[in-house]
Amino acid sequence: MLSVRDLAVEVGGRLTTVGASFTLRPGDKAGLVGRNGAGKTSLLKVIGGEAPAAAGVIGRPPKLGYLTQDPKPRGSGVEATGLSHVLSGRGLDALVLRLEKLRLDMETDPTTRNVDRFGRAHDEFERLEGYAAESEVRAIAAGLGLRSDRLDLPIDALSGGERRRVELARILFAGSDALLLDEPTNHLDIDAKTWLMGFLRGYRGALLVVSHDLELLDSAITRVLHLDEGELIEYRGTYSQYRAARAADEERRGKVGAQQDAEIRRLSTLADSMRGQTEKRARKAKSIDSQVARLETQRVKAVRAERKIRVRLPEPPRSGAVVLDARGLAKSFGTNAVFDDVTFDVGRGERVLVLGLNGAGKTTLLRILTGALASDGGEFRLGHNVSLGYYAQEHETIMRNQTLLAHMGEAAPGVTEQAKRDLLGMYGLSGEMAFQEAGTLSGGEKTKLALAMLTAGRHNLLLLDEPTNNLDPPSRAAVGAALREWKGAMVLVSHDTEFVTELAPQRVLLMPDGDLDHWTDDYLDLVALA
Repeated sequence: MLSVRDLAVEVGGRLTTVGASFTLRPGDKAGLVGRNGAGKTSLLKVIGGEAPAAAGVIGRPPKLGYLTQDPKPRGSGVEATGLSHVLSGRGLDALVLRLEKLRLDMETDPTTRNVDRFGRAHDEFERLEGYAAESEVRAIAAGLGLRSDRLDLPIDALSGGERRRVELARILFAGSDALLLDEPTNHLDIDAKTWLMGFLRGYRGALLVVSHDLELLDSAITRVLHLDEGELIEYRGTYSQYRAARAADEERRGKVGAQQDAEIRRLSTLADSMRGQTEKRARKAKSIDSQVARLETQRVKAVRAERKIRVRLPEPPRSGAVVLDARGLAKSFGTNAVFDDVTFDVGRGERVLVLGLNGAGKTTLLRILTGALASDGGEFRLGHNVSLGYYAQEHETIMRNQTLLAHMGEAAPGVTEQAKRDLLGMYGLSGEMAFQEAGTLSGGEKTKLALAMLTAGRHNLLLLDEPTNNLDPPSRAAVGAALREWKGAMVLVSHDTEFVTELAPQRVLLMPDGDLDHWTDDYLDLVALA
């Protein structure tokens, strides 16, 4: 069982959650929802034991699986491969090596002690279902869209999306009593999402999931925890039922709040009219003041309306007719060839979509074009007066211990502090958040900071690697609308079909082969699989 009592969470000097209480028993499946910046990720970190609570008590089950929003594969992993890493979820990777050592000890020195040691280790191996473990791991990985041959590669040779799938596979394989999953569908294609939904529906432990994937929330959960303005409110039922109940709750609370405000105004006016009159009326006015004070403490807090943001990108500086020209690019990691002889160009104002399955080299190609990674062959050049901006899928451009304002200063060194604050505010990162350390931000807030930095840079060529990951629906719509109207050139990687449709790319670069084609809606099915 997972229990939370009177929990308070503090981030960057401000309380994001106060007095939160709930209990999840085996079989309970809850979705934690709220706008970007409400504190969902911070709450999960505290519940998962990765950050201290400001107040309250948390009861965790013996085995807890926690997928962070930006997971880095972790665990014993005695070998460097993805397979070994997933097996480490039950400690089987280390146990296999120990069994082999004990077997050799028993064969070379068959004493009772050595035989008993091997027997006990073998019993533990069988208890953990070790003989079926590798096939189970490969089945989970396949369900998540990770090919068996990719699982045998070193983790460092995998793409960011593949590494996330490896970590998710490890958590699912470990057999935890409770799961905390922060945006588990990031980087998953349609088939992998469908598989994960089925897994979560059949999961017998307690589940708490944060996701902007409404389909996942609707199909897999039976309760919703809504976090906003530090308050956690529980709703029973599916996500669709929660939306209806939330709307009714907002209407009810609005009416009750209006009635309370009207009564407070009436009583205050009445008390004011009695002051300075007879002593009896003065005592009555004081009694009414006490009544008003009680009503103030019992006042229903109005439900905060969903914030709408409007993003505007600056007019891009004029460049030459060709902004990017790449010839014969190639990249390998050890003996693993990612792509070879990739050739393409990008014209002024053109939008090129890079398509391919996980591991096809999409992120690797973009990192080569930024200069962050050296190619093994070929070359590329930027055109006349081209200013390149890069949105990194894993937020590599964001430094943990640096404030948001400092990030903006590096992105636009000549811009005034007020202009930087205005840009942060445009993305919903306003007020005291300007001095908050970036490491305390949620995934959605990091996405907004990275996009604000791109906006400040006044570029005319953007390399965008999954820029809608972690964004709530209103923010995703605002960013899509702004990029749709922007006149600069883009090289885009995205699995978000709605976002790609809105941006209307002119051409498609198919990886890893490097084939170029004109965009048609027929490619939307491949976008969903990317």
